[in-house]
Amino acid sequence: MIKFFRKIRQKLLSDNNFSKYLIYAIGEIILVVIGILIALAINNMNQNRVIQEKEQTYLNGLRAEFQISKVKLSELIEVNKSNFQGAKKLLKYVGNKNESPSEKHFSELLFNTFSSDISFNPNNSLLHEIINSGSLKDISNNDLRIQLTNWISTIEDVSKQENELGIQREKVLDIFRTNDNSLRTIFDLTGVNKEIGLQKTEQNISNLELLNSRKFENNILMFVLTTKAMEKAHYQPLMEDLDSILKLIENEIK
Repeated sequence: MIKFFRKIRQKLLSDNNFSKYLIYAIGEIILVVIGILIALAINNMNQNRVIQEKEQTYLNGLRAEFQISKVKLSELIEVNKSNFQGAKKLLKYVGNKNESPSEKHFSELLFNTFSSDISFNPNNSLLHEIINSGSLKDISNNDLRIQLTNWISTIEDVSKQENELGIQREKVLDIFRTNDNSLRTIFDLTGVNKEIGLQKTEQNISNLELLNSRKFENNILMFVLTTKAMEKAHYQPLMEDLDSILKLIENEIK
């Protein structure tokens, strides 16, 4: 084909027909431009296909990550609720001379309420990789990109509140770092001593006197307030954000 056009060009030049040659030259340029445009279009189509495939890979990976994070958050919410209810039961006995728990029941309440540390550890490895590599732009849904970006900062805010909850929990536990109260009694009566291989003591020191302690009551109250705030102001909104992100991801997966 190229040889054919060259022969035509040479014939036009040999006939000294400049006007016809000019028309031919323009046509040849147009054909070259069209060829370039077609090549660019094909290249763009290939690039778009690669980006779309990459996006679908990311979306499927993000869906798996956020589904796991949802399970973790659901379990953590239940633990936080259990701790809240346990602390309220303890408050019911504080200063109540008409109703006093047994040493065993009191030990179980203390152990079940304060033995679990609260910390949400979401699966964000792929999300961090996407953000750090600049691939977030490959997510075509603008709302999803915004929510994924906001998710990281939201997790940081939640972590700060969890630290505050941890401080209030430690203040309660500090009561058992003195000579006045016995952590060993709690271990003996809840069976923890068997789990960690400790021999049971012959005579337990009672911790029931804590129910008459204003310091103990104040620490429990602060723990209750912080636990409730953790659920209402942080975990519930976080679950709503998580559900919203999962919904957007599902809508984008083909």
